[in-house]
Amino acid sequence: MKRRKPAFRARLDPNKAWERLNVLNMSQHELARRIGRSRSFVSDLFHGRRCAAGETRRRLMEVLQVTRFEDLFVMEENDD
Repeated sequence: MKRRKPAFRARLDPNKAWERLNVLNMSQHELARRIGRSRSFVSDLFHGRRCAAGETRRRLMEVLQVTRFEDLFVMEENDD
């Protein structure tokens, strides 16, 4: 049976993420290391080529010291 895709997905807002990285004086490389993902994965998140799943979203929020989901992510319709 074919799996149905969710109607919406959470996309990292790169402007908000860059703002947090600047405040914390952190690079994308350091962010990738702290969340346990590759630098290319983090780059793909920042460029909108990938969306973060639940655990990765939680780790991004923790490392970037964000408590509200909407302070780092935007919901978009999944039109794939």
